[in-house]
Amino acid sequence: MSDEEDLDDIEADQDDLEREDDDKEMEEWEDYRKEGEEVSEEWMPTPLTEAMMKEGLSLLCKTGSGLAHAYVKLEAKDRDLTDINLLRSYIHLRYVDVSENHLTDLSPINVLTHLLWLKADGNQLRSARLNELPYLQIASFSYNQIMDTEGIIHPRLVSLDLKGNRIHHVSGLDPEKLTNLHTLELRGNQIESTLGISLPKLKNLFLAQNMLKKVEGLENLSNLTTLHLRDNQIETLDGFSKEMKSLQYLNLRSNMITDLGELAKLRDLPKLRALVLLDNPCADETDYRQEALVQMAYLERLDKEFFEDEDRAEAEEIRQRLKEEQEQEQDVDHDMEPYQPPA
Repeated sequence: MSDEEDLDDIEADQDDLEREDDDKEMEEWEDYRKEGEEVSEEWMPTPLTEAMMKEGLSLLCKTGSGLAHAYVKLEAKDRDLTDINLLRSYIHLRYVDVSENHLTDLSPINVLTHLLWLKADGNQLRSARLNELPYLQIASFSYNQIMDTEGIIHPRLVSLDLKGNRIHHVSGLDPEKLTNLHTLELRGNQIESTLGISLPKLKNLFLAQNMLKKVEGLENLSNLTTLHLRDNQIETLDGFSKEMKSLQYLNLRSNMITDLGELAKLRDLPKLRALVLLDNPCADETDYRQEALVQMAYLERLDKEFFEDEDRAEAEEIRQRLKEEQEQEQDVDHDMEPYQPPA
């Protein structure tokens, strides 16, 4: 697949991510969480029961040597559960959804060593820490009360969702253990720094709606194709490196970038094709689109509009003129150097 086809796919995905429903979803879940905290002391203990298991189990599969069978999928969503200890007796489970309950403890999950997929959104979890689950590929802990990213050590994990929690700093994400992680979702936390995200295999990183003021420590993300930084407090475009050689889509909407000269710092991103800068002060400048294309010759889309051929031709003329002016200045500086007689 060509870079252009990749970009089309990325743009389609991002348009979905940028829809207004995202903001509405975050607000609704925040209201839900606050309401849950207010009544948490009134929650009646509600353990997972055999009747609930019977109702929620599905997907009969072979186990072990292939001579036995067991149900491997459980949906126990929105049951007001406070206790899932019964899962310790169902070691063959591969897919578990315990979202929208009142869980504070996921330790019974530790015995599910065949688990491939875990969804525990909308609970009261304060940590995503679990024992190493050797086959876990997708894990979602969005809209909990998780404070950190420690204890996530699953070697086959591909996608990790921690959206809408209370994380201030990213730590404990070991690149030696998370060797397959390619999508990290951290939107809607309180993250103040991008330090701690040193995962060379990462392809998609979502950090919108946090408290970031700059980008730092992402230099080694050579496989990153998508970086989402919408709704932060970023003022400068320092921190972007030519080592980020795969980055195609960069969303910086609703930040605090004022100076169009900052765009020059994105010039070394060889595959950057789509850039979003709406709702930054610099986007109000009259030569905003032209300056972006002058600085980044290969840019295909700024915000939601593609560049036309005439835009490219005009930007190329400006680049050539600037180059000639620079060369002339260098010649003048050289001519004005004082004569140095031979020794």
